[in-house]
Amino acid sequence: MPIILLLLAAVCLSGCNTIVMNPAGDVASQQAHLVTVSTLLMLLIIVPVIALTVLFAWRYRKNNTKATYTPDWDHSTMLELVIWGAPLMIIIVLGLLTWISTHLLDPYRPLSRIDEKRPLAADHKPLEVQVVALDWKWLFIYPEQGIATVNELVTPVDTPIRFKITASSVMNSFYIPALAGQIYAMPGMDTTLNAVLNKPGQYEGFSANYSGAGFSHMRFKYYGMSTSDFDAWVAKTKAGGGKLDRADYMTLAKPSEREPVRRYGSVESELYTAIINRCVEPGSTCAAQTMAADAVRVRNAVAQKAMEARICTPNDALALESTSRKN
Repeated sequence: MPIILLLLAAVCLSGCNTIVMNPAGDVASQQAHLVTVSTLLMLLIIVPVIALTVLFAWRYRKNNTKATYTPDWDHSTMLELVIWGAPLMIIIVLGLLTWISTHLLDPYRPLSRIDEKRPLAADHKPLEVQVVALDWKWLFIYPEQGIATVNELVTPVDTPIRFKITASSVMNSFYIPALAGQIYAMPGMDTTLNAVLNKPGQYEGFSANYSGAGFSHMRFKYYGMSTSDFDAWVAKTKAGGGKLDRADYMTLAKPSEREPVRRYGSVESELYTAIINRCVEPGSTCAAQTMAADAVRVRNAVAQKAMEARICTPNDALALESTSRKN
């Protein structure tokens, strides 16, 4: 009966699309490999422990009179070495593997290869896509192409992509399982993801962080295509007209669900910068300007205190006070 259940489960699972373990991007493939290797290393301990537990329970059962009964036994140096040494070696290997992979797969790190057989030139230029998580939809801005889309992402295959990611109101998470791991999108901040898609096709993207009532429908289609098809898509989008300016963005940023795909043939310059600095609305002060003004005030205050510390001695304290009154 257990064998039949295992076979039935295997048949049912054979129809599952395990995109996380069979992705279309090199970064996601390396992450899947890391998961596989880590799991196998841990199974080196888990499987023997489970097997020995079953073996000991069977061998030393009550009615097995052939088993050696040694109630006073309490120590074995060899057994202690195996019990502690094997897990320690696994932990060391896992730690080393994790440390290397953490740096190698850093989302901020520029890519060094298209896949395991094709390295990238050091001076390569990635395609930049600016991503804005809205309530509850996704906005993609292509600054080099001067276009934008809503709930539709298109990139050429075998081309390095640099995603610049932010959010309009609440914290979100940008995730395309076929491409790379999820990256948080936070208002007033700019996160980065470097990735590359190696297989053309249609893939799913979504938010992996709960962000309110419309979270379940915060999904988009991701299309990977050849460079020529991508250029044709850009030209078609430009020809379709429509401009995404600040006024249109403020309307788009209002909470809504199940938004259809939209395309904009042009985009107002520096819109993404204004979104990050939370100054899209006319007349509002950008966060960068506020922080720069604060930095100047702090620097001036520190300089003033330093000057006072140098000249304010017991001999000239009265002179300093007199000078301050005159000023």
